[in-house]
Amino acid sequence: MSKFPIHFYSDGAESNLKHKAVLKEWLREIIDAEGGVADSLTFVFCTDSKLSEINIKYLKINTLTDVIAFDLSDDEAIQGEIYISVERITENAEIFNNTAGEEMHRIMVHGLLHLLGYTDKDNRQKVVMAAKEDLYLSLLSEKI
Repeated sequence: MSKFPIHFYSDGAESNLKHKAVLKEWLREIIDAEGGVADSLTFVFCTDSKLSEINIKYLKINTLTDVIAFDLSDDEAIQGEIYISVERITENAEIFNNTAGEEMHRIMVHGLLHLLGYTDKDNRQKVVMAAKEDLYLSLLSEKI
């Protein structure tokens, strides 16, 4: 398995991530399983207002979202930043009857899948992404 840096940062919101070393290993395993190569991966946990600001500034979209992934790669190797709204995670966990931790893990893998080239712009793509999320979440559940 490739070893590249994975960082977790808070920008105005605490992620309350547990098992960080296990999560990093899991994220690396996903990249390997998808045939990807990575240079670095950064997760930034923030507020709704911060993520909304990013959404408007860079994507020209004025709606709430739970995750935005930026591909900063200049070659084949993944170098990316994934911004996650902790407030959206908390609210979505209630809506989808998950724990906040389960929802956080789902959104983390969702953002990573975007960096790996997956999109969710139509129903078929959403089904593919959801199946990948479920697969990789099942692998994580065996570890924690």
